[in-house]
Amino acid sequence: MSVSKQKFTLPFIIVSTLFFLWGFITVLVDSLIPRLKDVFELSYFQAGLVQFAFFLAYLVLSIPAGALLSRIGYQRGIFVGLATMAIGCLLFYPAAGERLFSVFLLAYFMLAGGITILQVAANPYVAVLGDEGGASSRLNLAQAFNSLGTTLAPIVGAAYLLSDTIKNTQEIEVLTEVERQSYYVSEAAAVQQPFLWLAGAIGLLAVFFLFVNLPKILKEVPERGYLTVLKNPKTVWGAIGIFLYVGAEVAIGSYLVNYFLDMNLVGTIRNSDFMNTIASVFSVGDLQQIDGKAVVGSFVFLYWGGAMVGRFIGSLLTRLLLPSKVLAIFAVFAVMMIAVSMNTIGLVSMFAILSVGLFNSIMFPTIFTLTLEGQGDAKPQVSGLLCTAIFGGAVVPPLFGALVDGVGFKIAFILIVLCYGYIFVFSRRVIRMGA
Repeated sequence: MSVSKQKFTLPFIIVSTLFFLWGFITVLVDSLIPRLKDVFELSYFQAGLVQFAFFLAYLVLSIPAGALLSRIGYQRGIFVGLATMAIGCLLFYPAAGERLFSVFLLAYFMLAGGITILQVAANPYVAVLGDEGGASSRLNLAQAFNSLGTTLAPIVGAAYLLSDTIKNTQEIEVLTEVERQSYYVSEAAAVQQPFLWLAGAIGLLAVFFLFVNLPKILKEVPERGYLTVLKNPKTVWGAIGIFLYVGAEVAIGSYLVNYFLDMNLVGTIRNSDFMNTIASVFSVGDLQQIDGKAVVGSFVFLYWGGAMVGRFIGSLLTRLLLPSKVLAIFAVFAVMMIAVSMNTIGLVSMFAILSVGLFNSIMFPTIFTLTLEGQGDAKPQVSGLLCTAIFGGAVVPPLFGALVDGVGFKIAFILIVLCYGYIFVFSRRVIRMGA
């Protein structure tokens, strides 16, 4: 191993822990939503505000985070992000204890804000930890650990946040006042303890990053204005690519259960020996006994798990082939799998749409690094703009849902095909823009 590789290997490993951390916490908090809806007695609209608060942080804080990084550097930026996350976790304590949904939303926004700062700092930092040609490979590998976090979090959430029975509004109403208060106290404790532990762990990690010796990447140069950065067409194309990719990925993931129910797959899955074997291997449970939504929902993990597997594979592929070529191939396969799902029914349609997760895998890190390539010390501002574009996850899914209401799932998928079509065009055009 060369001296330069030795110099960057340990920092890469250290920073990759952050990718695992924010993936894990993001999905872990999602596990709270079923509990919060009943404990706070929320409408579906209010429950939807939880995800809106998350994506709002990207919209509001990404550009300021990029400006901050230009002034204080990547390492201190990581410290600020972790400290913000720890404060957000601490706010879950009063939010749960006093049953204040507004405080919970503030806590979630601060937690998401810390994750946003980490994204703006860590993505370009990993990209520049070594030669520029290997940037896509490194970021795909780091993002694979992010996917590992998102895969493990539901297991932890089920064990520690959703292990007891959540009472619905009707069940709470028949309790006596003493029983009701006792129930609320126990529910609050179920939320408070895990997040106190998280706050402590993240706080210690923040202190570690304050003192650890990481390579200083940014040079002391005047900060470039965002209007200057936007004059580079690659930045604009990349930001639109991130917006559409995140929107498409979240839209598919959010509506998979509804799509499978719309195709009446519950009976098909229950009667399939193959599906029962898969359920047994992954300890899903007896498909004949569990609720219909749980039957189809049990296989959604294949969509997100495919993204994790694909990123490990993509880390190798983007080292062997041009990242833009790998991105083009994966975009074509994503469109093909959606087209298969649109034009078939049953398990073929189901597995076709689930396989899109595998081809999603390399898109975010590859679009990100292709856009950063050649941007020099403007990378923090470019990263801020790209992370702002993650707000696409709050825009495309409702548009997709509106189309489903009007024309049904099969035709509505045309919107998602257009998103991946843009990514294919970006992969071809970025070559002419110097990537």
